[in-house]
Amino acid sequence: MNLATREPQLPPSTQLRKAVFGDSLQSGKSLPGVLAICAVAMLSSWIATPAEAGPEVNPANREQSATGYKLKIPFGLEETAVVIPADNPLTIKKIELGRVLFFDRRLSEDNTIACASCHLAKFAFTDGMPVSTGIRGQKGGRSAPVSFNRVFSSVQFWDGRAATLEEQSVGPFTNPIEHGFVKPDIMIAKMKKIPGYQMLFMQVFGEDITIGNVGKAIASFQRTVLSGNSPADRFDQGQEAGAISAAAQRGLLLFRDKARCTKCHSGFNFTDEKFHNLGIGWDDNKVDLGRYLVTKNPEDIGAMKTPTLREIARSAPYMHDGRFKTLDAVVSFYNQGGVKNPHQDPLIIPLELTVQEKQDLIEFLRTLNGEGWQQAIAPSAFPE
Repeated sequence: MNLATREPQLPPSTQLRKAVFGDSLQSGKSLPGVLAICAVAMLSSWIATPAEAGPEVNPANREQSATGYKLKIPFGLEETAVVIPADNPLTIKKIELGRVLFFDRRLSEDNTIACASCHLAKFAFTDGMPVSTGIRGQKGGRSAPVSFNRVFSSVQFWDGRAATLEEQSVGPFTNPIEHGFVKPDIMIAKMKKIPGYQMLFMQVFGEDITIGNVGKAIASFQRTVLSGNSPADRFDQGQEAGAISAAAQRGLLLFRDKARCTKCHSGFNFTDEKFHNLGIGWDDNKVDLGRYLVTKNPEDIGAMKTPTLREIARSAPYMHDGRFKTLDAVVSFYNQGGVKNPHQDPLIIPLELTVQEKQDLIEFLRTLNGEGWQQAIAPSAFPE
């Protein structure tokens, strides 16, 4: 089904700037922290389109004011599947505040780590490393999951310990390895010493800085980082016959049939949003208990959340511990049936793919790179 949405025009740039900066730009006055908002990025298409210009993203958004915005959904993604909480509707000011917070290294104990440190656009919003690095060069135990298309998911992290994107957005701040604050109040006290942040939070939320509103702002920004309109989308949904190669077309058939990929990587976002034990770590005594640490259910031992396969060609290394450097290594792992263990998901079985079939499958996976994230760039300046 063709799920592409129409693209209503953005409001005039003068109106858009006024919505973000207020009257200060027109009067020539400067405000502390206003430089955090890059006017060029404000005009980019990843932000949103006016809520009154088309159908709403979510019924919860009906209570939005004129500052409420709806996402512009790339072709191939499903607008009806977005998850936007009723208490955190998207607004252009909130999205921009979230963008600034996402890239600000001062939101770490030693001013070295930002959210963006582990979620870089060039690596499909991962960091290109087996496991993430936090303050003072400390290494975490898992790889950084991709942070695009999070608007289509509620439960976050490899083990699903965060029930919402808002909760996920603030979790790393109090992780001793990642951002390193002992408790949220310490980070908030640090932020309150920056007049620009006090002003921006008052403009967006009408109140002083709180950890809850930090989470709401960052989550709002993350919901605008999307990936769709890939060659695979244009071939499969758009009926564009030449969008992918013959080898990739063979790979698509394998993906759906013999390779059994859709058993877990299903739907428009190529994930079932569930948790599965593949056998990672059971062959070298490096088992991560995964979902079990959250649920305490023995059936969840070693289970990790199914990641999206969009942008998969750019997000190496693979698996929650980053053990596989290439897609060929990943496909070979699945082809052998993972690693048997008492808690392995029964969906994981040997595939008996030939060398050519593995190559074709990889060619299809390479067609899942898309667009909708390219303008999610760092601001030119930060609040002072």
